[in-house]
Amino acid sequence: MDNESVMAKGYFERIGHFDSFVTHKVNGEKYKYEVIARDHGEAINFVLKQFTDSKYPVINNLDEINAIGHRVVHGGEKFKQSTIVNEEVKKGIEDAIVFAPLHNPAHLQGIKACEKLLPGKPNIAVFDTAFHQTIEKERFLYPIPYEYYEKYGIRKYGFHGISHKYVAQRISEILEEPIENLKIINCHIGQGASLCAIQGGKSVDTTMGLTPLGGVAMGSRSGDLDPSVVTYLMEKENMNTAQMDYLLNKKCGLIGLSGISSDNRDIERAVAKNDERATIALKEYDYIIAQYIAKMAVAMNGVDVITFTAGVGEKGPISRADICRHLTFMGVALDPVKNETKNEEIEISKEDSKVKVWVVPTNEELMIARETLELIK
Repeated sequence: MDNESVMAKGYFERIGHFDSFVTHKVNGEKYKYEVIARDHGEAINFVLKQFTDSKYPVINNLDEINAIGHRVVHGGEKFKQSTIVNEEVKKGIEDAIVFAPLHNPAHLQGIKACEKLLPGKPNIAVFDTAFHQTIEKERFLYPIPYEYYEKYGIRKYGFHGISHKYVAQRISEILEEPIENLKIINCHIGQGASLCAIQGGKSVDTTMGLTPLGGVAMGSRSGDLDPSVVTYLMEKENMNTAQMDYLLNKKCGLIGLSGISSDNRDIERAVAKNDERATIALKEYDYIIAQYIAKMAVAMNGVDVITFTAGVGEKGPISRADICRHLTFMGVALDPVKNETKNEEIEISKEDSKVKVWVVPTNEELMIARETLELIK
């Protein structure tokens, strides 16, 4: 952490399946192993062994690990910042499973495996929802009977907070402007997508809601809808809640409109071949994001800089150009040549643009590491 260099990077995929595998990258060399891991404990045990492998050592021994940082998707209302894991914290993560049934159980498994395999080492939970806990109550409540907020905690929580926080801090450094002076709209656009209004370094509004399904349309998620669409379809198609949840999360957005793919690159290739549905899908996707940028500007009564990050935000000049085309009324003027750049920190707005537009690649892992270091100090 003294120079924030990446010593090793990897992924353990398909845990619990017979075709699970590991990709492990050390000093630019990439290794892949077909290895069965029945659970997160077995997976982490294998990963720890790779760190001290004699062929490509990352560290000399496991004592060099001072702490473990965990990304946790949902912290509910309980967690307003990153925290050292104890029994109470694990109970809080468990309580939030109701809002993130696919994510939080896996987070707990990872934490418990690290506690067992690295006894005595502090585990740090870094919550995706924590950054948005600064949003005012009149902005996070839904206009439904107040009793449901009190009984069930139904409210806007927001997500991608780790990414939004990193990009906000990074653009402040790039512009050499104190973050307290900036009004930033960060557009985290990938398979999942959310926008965040960041004023004075704090989240004041965001697009995702109770779950990561809300807000702008995404690769396979619907984003915000007229609620009657849900009840109407459930009645007409005789769907239960689980089937509707699957449809809204996996069959909507770009793939639902285009019938082709949830991947922007596939959609763009189809658009180039004059596919009508793909063209409509991409236009609607970009238009909705532009609408929500304007909504985020309302939350701050203005905006100084718009940042694009994540898969599409960092690598999608077509969507960036189309989104910004809808924002000329705000004084946004895009430089078409600079906008062709991918995966780099770069200003893509013209010099005379009233609102600056930047691409800032996100780094959630680094943000988690920084939060972890800060807590164990």
